[in-house]
Amino acid sequence: MLGWALTFLVIALIAAVFGFGGIASASAGIAQILFFVFLVLFVGALILRATRGGTR
Repeated sequence: MLGWALTFLVIALIAAVFGFGGIASASAGIAQILFFVFLVLFVGALILRATRGGTR
């Protein structure tokens, strides 16, 4: 998921350089949403791992 977020960020940067403001803002918004979803899932996984006893 982090890879997809980075992909959309690169698309947004390239679109902004070439002057496509609508595509750039849409791609940046998608990248931001995917990044926050990744963070929530990552923190959730850390909490589950801590509560279940860590490594086996």
